[in-house]
Amino acid sequence: MNDNELRQALNALDVYKTQLDALANQAQIFQMSLEEAIRSRETMKAFLNAKEGDDILVPVGGASYVSAKATGDNKAIVGIGSRISVEKDLPAAVEFMEQSVKEITDALKRTGEAINETEAAARNLSLTVQQEYERRQQ
Repeated sequence: MNDNELRQALNALDVYKTQLDALANQAQIFQMSLEEAIRSRETMKAFLNAKEGDDILVPVGGASYVSAKATGDNKAIVGIGSRISVEKDLPAAVEFMEQSVKEITDALKRTGEAINETEAAARNLSLTVQQEYERRQQ
């Protein structure tokens, strides 16, 4: 490995680090979105299974809940993206949230796979660079 190739390898390692940081941030965002979608789905299920007048705990964020009474309305307003929300019947809203949970889980899995692949490539390149440094020390 000549000096130019070594510099390119070191630059590539910096690129891998940047990619890993971005992927880790993306995974964190997906994880938070997944937790929120699961909470939404479970809250909607609670309302769907409740009888009119039943008390239900509704998450309001920050691991906090408020008590609410089921009205029997069986409607929910669901965010569908780009700050747009629509009213859906509760069964359709629960199904929509099930699909959202699946999509976010899939995206989180793909991101984890990309992290693993990038880490492996960085490890291999780092080992090559380390071996080159050791060779130059001899």
